Amino acid sequence: MFDAAFISEIDTLLAPADAQAARFPGEAPSRQPVHTAYVPADQFTASTCAEWGSRALTLLSTHVTDSASLASFSGLPAELMVDVHPRLTAKLASQPIEDVRVDFEDGYGLRPSEEEDAAATAAGIALAELARRPEAPLLTGTRIKGLQPSTRWRGLKTLELLVSAAISHGGLPERFVVTLPKVAHEAEVRAGVRVLSYLESAYGLAEGSLRLELQIEVPQAVYGPDGTAAVARLVHAADGRCEGLHYGTYDFSAAAGVVAGYQSLEHPLADHAKAVMQLAAAQTGVRVSDGSTNVIPVGSPEAVAQAWTLHARLVTRALERALYQGWDLHPGHLVTRYAATYAFYRAQLAPSAARLRAYTQKADSGVMDEPATAQALANAVLRAVECGACDDSEVLRASGLDRAALLVLAKR
Repeated sequence: MFDAAFISEIDTLLAPADAQAARFPGEAPSRQPVHTAYVPADQFTASTCAEWGSRALTLLSTHVTDSASLASFSGLPAELMVDVHPRLTAKLASQPIEDVRVDFEDGYGLRPSEEEDAAATAAGIALAELARRPEAPLLTGTRIKGLQPSTRWRGLKTLELLVSAAISHGGLPERFVVTLPKVAHEAEVRAGVRVLSYLESAYGLAEGSLRLELQIEVPQAVYGPDGTAAVARLVHAADGRCEGLHYGTYDFSAAAGVVAGYQSLEHPLADHAKAVMQLAAAQTGVRVSDGSTNVIPVGSPEAVAQAWTLHARLVTRALERALYQGWDLHPGHLVTRYAATYAFYRAQLAPSAARLRAYTQKADSGVMDEPATAQALANAVLRAVECGACDDSEVLRASGLDRAALLVLAKR
């Protein structure tokens, strides 16, 4: 029998391992949006989300009449578009944007101080109004100018003005995120945490209610000068406030020396950087988001089809690589964001549901799934239901599991 002294000795030896485990609590329980739409601050109003949905629906109806033409224009499987097409139109009419960022950085640029002050105040008022609308996104937030010396205090003043205006006009949205661009050192993350804590105290907000997002746009954010994975330190420097890591396609590619014609989400350097980001964020509750494509669906039917086919392929590719979120820069991207996402999840539904049924019923299915795999399967099915790719009733028929049972299996 182990005596008390020996038990204490072993616990002391394992204390560092216990402390490290506490920093990896697992997946976040909240719903993850399928995308983030970046909107320049001078173009953002409380109606922006609805307007993007309307523009997407107009573009869709101009080029697509049925599921067959949706498949033709997007390059997605025709057999899946039969169910996807009506779900797509319903989504664009009800909640076209799941996550929006009012952009004061690259999408806004350098403006006179008075102009940015006014835009920050207007954005705060608009966000407060948007939070009360039926089409309100899951998450809202702002991308401020970076904490580098030349833009530091401009960015922080903008943030303070936006928060103040939102609170004085009804309050910030429930899930509010501040995106820090071009993060290169953990000191920037710690400073961001301190700023958010200061604002919470100053405006009477709940501790931890303001969240951070870190934009990975420079190679030194992935690998530090000592050759270690700097991004892992960035995640933990956020002290539990980090909502996500967002890959910045074009800044990162340019900083890594990739010439313009080859800057892409598919470049090997992009894939490597995102893989490191995913491993650094795994089991921390921090989500990793893919970047964007700068090819937008405008112009002739041929140009729209080419842009949609490219975007649908990139979205599908990201989903296959466990990147469940990406950037969208244009209303037309919403069409293929949801079409490709719905197609991906619907294709996975039947086999995932069958494996979950076999696992929960301990049936002999020819596949021996581990609890961790069952958790991943449940999470995949939950993502499908939450984004609108399928219904609870479909999942129940296919797997024998309702939403509550899936949440238990997914350890949410």
